[in-house]
Amino acid sequence: MSAEHLPVLCSETIDSLLSIEGECATLVDATFGRGGHARALLEHLAADARLVVVDRDPEAIAVARALAVADDRVVVCHGPFSALAELLAAIGVTQADGILLDLGVSSPQLDDAARGFSFQQEGPLDMRMDPSTGESAADWLNSAPVEEIAEILKTLGEERFARRIARAIVDARPLGTTAELADIVTRAQPRSRERGKHPATRSFQAVRMHVNNELEELASALAAAFELLRPGGRLAIISFHSLEDRLVKRAFRSLASPPSVPRHIPVRGSEQQARGRLVAGPVRAAAKELSQNPRARSATLRVIERLQ
Repeated sequence: MSAEHLPVLCSETIDSLLSIEGECATLVDATFGRGGHARALLEHLAADARLVVVDRDPEAIAVARALAVADDRVVVCHGPFSALAELLAAIGVTQADGILLDLGVSSPQLDDAARGFSFQQEGPLDMRMDPSTGESAADWLNSAPVEEIAEILKTLGEERFARRIARAIVDARPLGTTAELADIVTRAQPRSRERGKHPATRSFQAVRMHVNNELEELASALAAAFELLRPGGRLAIISFHSLEDRLVKRAFRSLASPPSVPRHIPVRGSEQQARGRLVAGPVRAAAKELSQNPRARSATLRVIERLQ
């Protein structure tokens, strides 16, 4: 596996999941990608353990199925992690000892120009995690009103020049390739932008997150994953975007806080206990990992344990 494809915060993630009290009989990697974290987990799991791997990208699923042929502890599910409960129920899994979500786009997806994720290579303007379903980036950008595009660029990309870029996109339609979009976004901005960052970075990120409903998917997956944990089980989430990390942090903080109860109303002690315990986070990559894998620079790991 090349440096570009190394799983981020791998040892920290594996340590947090393998520190679960009791035997790890069923673990779930809900964002298989190309299997970096999954293979690391398999090195430590018992012979009779089970690792369920999930992804909505057909190319990732092809890699996962090859791994399942080589290791019968692996069970493969094709679908979005927002449907985690349904996917696991279909294979008879109702509880898990540990669940991992590694968010965002994977390095192989970025490296494949045909997937349309990267502004550094020319390819079709697609950006779908699962190219067999949903609206592509081109479909959306070529039909959405300027106000909608500007709002997405501002909200999901935190782009200062969202309105100018959105107007330039609409004026240049129809768009068909990543190179066209990158050029339009670059020309719509002042030349004095962030050093070391391509002018199209924020816009491509925003469009990708919108096309794949990434924040909505994450919110659904968070709730489903925690409910699937057995008491003592852990949920580990690696995020790469401030909006994602904020969502995870708030959800974990809520789960680790006792429920709000009106004063002077008698309740059982069990009803005043938090459902979760914060185990780790925010954990970020150390200097050694950053030197080997620059993609880790924006990664943040948070881990919560279910108590009841």
